[in-house]
Amino acid sequence: MIVVELRGLEVFGNHGVYEEERARGQAFLYDLWLSVPDAAGSDRLEDTVDYDAVAKTVAEVSAERRYSLLEALATAVADEVARRFEVERVRVRVRKRDVTPGGLPVAWTAATVERR
Repeated sequence: MIVVELRGLEVFGNHGVYEEERARGQAFLYDLWLSVPDAAGSDRLEDTVDYDAVAKTVAEVSAERRYSLLEALATAVADEVARRFEVERVRVRVRKRDVTPGGLPVAWTAATVERR
């Protein structure tokens, strides 16, 4: 099994539970792990997943609608990547930095979804 990773893909989006965060928008960080067929070792792009196209897919999913929850956003990205690309498994983590749960600062919060 070969795993292709994209870490820290930054996409601006207008997601969140609160209208204020949806109105101003913010950067969301995406980490993706893509299990691709062993044929990807051939050194030919057509035998693996094109991570440029994957990054564009993430941006498209983020732009097509506003999500209240990170869980829903991560699910939408994972489902679309699994639908568009020949992957054995996809794991998507979506992080956002500008949160203070309970008024306490954290480095980031995240949701992770995995699809086969």
